[in-house]
Amino acid sequence: MAPLRLLISNDDGVFAAGIQALAAEAVARGHQVTVVCPDQERSATGHGLTLHSPLRAERADELFVAGVRAWACSGTPSDCVKLALFRLLDEPPDLVLSGINHGPNLGTDVLYSGTVAAAMEGTIEGFPALAVSSADFQWRHFQPAARLALEVAESMHAAGWPEGLLLNLNVPPLPAEAIGPLRWCRTAVRRYVDQFDKRVDPRGRTYYWLAGEVANDLEAQVAGPADWPIDVAWIDSGGASLTPLQPELLWRGLTENLPAAESLSR
Repeated sequence: MAPLRLLISNDDGVFAAGIQALAAEAVARGHQVTVVCPDQERSATGHGLTLHSPLRAERADELFVAGVRAWACSGTPSDCVKLALFRLLDEPPDLVLSGINHGPNLGTDVLYSGTVAAAMEGTIEGFPALAVSSADFQWRHFQPAARLALEVAESMHAAGWPEGLLLNLNVPPLPAEAIGPLRWCRTAVRRYVDQFDKRVDPRGRTYYWLAGEVANDLEAQVAGPADWPIDVAWIDSGGASLTPLQPELLWRGLTENLPAAESLSR
C-alpha cells in the first residue's frame, strides 16, 4: 500500500519501549512517522488537558529509529495529539496511533486510559485512530503487538475507515506464534475493590494511595452483539481483542423510563 502519514502518541512517555517499537514497525513498513508524546509517564490521565500552564515540546528524534520525527511534550496525551494536529505537523495525518501501552486497556478502564484518550483526540478531530495495548504490565516483547496494530490499521484504512470510529486493540502477552485469533469484542465492566490504601507519613499525617484489585463483572449486560466475546475473557483465552469505540456517551437506556424534564424543576 502507499505510505501513510502516521501520528503516534502514548501515555507511558517518550522513553517507553512500546512507542519506540510501534514507531520502528511503522517506519519498516515505509510509513512517514511523527511521534508527539509526553516527556514522562502520564498514565490514567484520561482526557485531561493542560489549561493553567504552558506546554513545552522538545525534539527527541534520537530516541527513535532513523526517519522518525519526534517531540517530547510536557502535557497530557490529549495535549500531545492536539498540539501535533494544530501546531507541530506540516500536513494532517492519515492515521493517529496511540501506544503500545505497557499494560491492558480493557473494559471500562478505557474511560481512564491516557492511551485511549490520545487516540480519541484524533477521532474527535475527524481522523481514523487506533489505540493498542500489551495486556500485561510486565511483558516487554512489543514486536507482535506492533505488527498486529499496523496490520489492523492498514487494512481498516484500505477498506475505508468509518467516520467517528476509534479502535481499541489489546494483545495478549504471548509470542507471536502463540497469540490466538483477533476478534471483535465487547467491553467488560471492571470495578476495583479496596481502592485506597490509608497510610501515615513520617510526620504523622495521614495520606491515601490509590491501589485496589480489579474485579471483572463478566455477567453484566454490555453493548454490542451477543456473539462477540467480552474483551477481558478473550484476552485471558490468549486471543487479541479489537473493540470499536466512539466519543458519544449518550445513555443507551430506554428514554421512556425517564421522567419529563419539566417535572424535575420547580
